[in-house]
Amino acid sequence: MIKKFFVILICIIFLTGCKQKDEKYLIFTSWGSKTEVQILNSLLHEFEIENPDIKVKFLHIPQNYFQKLHLMFASNLAPDVIFINNLSIPIYEKYLEDLNILFDEEKKEYYNQVLDTMTYENRLLAIPRDISELVIFYNKDLFDQYNVNYPQSDWTIDDLLKSAILLTKKDKCFGISFDENPMLYLPYLRAFGGGILDKNNNLIIDNDNSKKGINFYSDLRKKYNVAPKKYQSASKTMAQMFIDGQLAMHLSGRWLVPKYREEIKFDWDVINFPDSNGKSSVTIDSSGYAIVKTSKKKQEAVRLVKFLTSKKASQYFTQTGLIVPARIDTLNSSAFLDGKKPLNSKIFIDIIKSAEKTPVNKNYSEITDNINEKLNYLFN
Repeated sequence: MIKKFFVILICIIFLTGCKQKDEKYLIFTSWGSKTEVQILNSLLHEFEIENPDIKVKFLHIPQNYFQKLHLMFASNLAPDVIFINNLSIPIYEKYLEDLNILFDEEKKEYYNQVLDTMTYENRLLAIPRDISELVIFYNKDLFDQYNVNYPQSDWTIDDLLKSAILLTKKDKCFGISFDENPMLYLPYLRAFGGGILDKNNNLIIDNDNSKKGINFYSDLRKKYNVAPKKYQSASKTMAQMFIDGQLAMHLSGRWLVPKYREEIKFDWDVINFPDSNGKSSVTIDSSGYAIVKTSKKKQEAVRLVKFLTSKKASQYFTQTGLIVPARIDTLNSSAFLDGKKPLNSKIFIDIIKSAEKTPVNKNYSEITDNINEKLNYLFN
């Protein structure tokens, strides 16, 4: 309750700085790291040079993004263009413009699976910038040291467990990472045919298949001791344990690549997460740009979104190593497949082609919060 109070207080302070919407500007909001903000500022400067009749006011909201965005809508201070992820699309769908017709020509630049992540009730509500998918990062040096075969794309969930057991060495390293965020253990549920929601948004976390996945995941820690318990990781994140050579395998996303390129001293690569049938069981998510229905500068907003999702802009972001680009042409270009680590970056493309979007609804955040509370005792 206290936490919510402070979030609301912060949002009120933020909004008092807005006071009223400046109609001279096209208002654009986004979260993002320092690197992302630098790229955005550079792109927006370039956009204004190419479009001298448009001035963009960029509101960077690094924390409590959606709480602040919610208050902006409630206070009639809605931006014209917002950066949004597919997990939030159901919550904000009533505020967002259907982009199916406005971007009909541009849709051919994306896989249908990617466009589907940004589609709600047959309305395309954002144009995707990047794709989020989970892969297994693995320490090739540890695999070599302990004579364990590298994982292959057709490996199974049983293969993952066998490898994790062989790679776990007391007081040296653990075989596999463990996170209590539902996003990061959803692949384990899906590997056994379960999940959180099904395609029709029915809750399936309590069905038998989901329970098998949850129990398998819990057993990594409590039965097989191949994943670190909280006290064993101490204050370190799973990413830091991987960097320090204390984890042989780490389930995470592309966003770690810049950090890993800079800090890791050993040989490493990525492979798809397996399932019981030797197929990838991860879902895909995405983030992108949406246009607000009430915008009085809709034509200008369309021009901005087309610029921010252009091949040039996509390559700017991709070259940092930070994202899996949503555009097909950038995905298959040297900007993404650049020969740098991870060498198996093509696996990200292969996953997209067979993946489904993460099923979400308006209550998804509340549902996952409840799951966290319910499963805390099981995982610890």
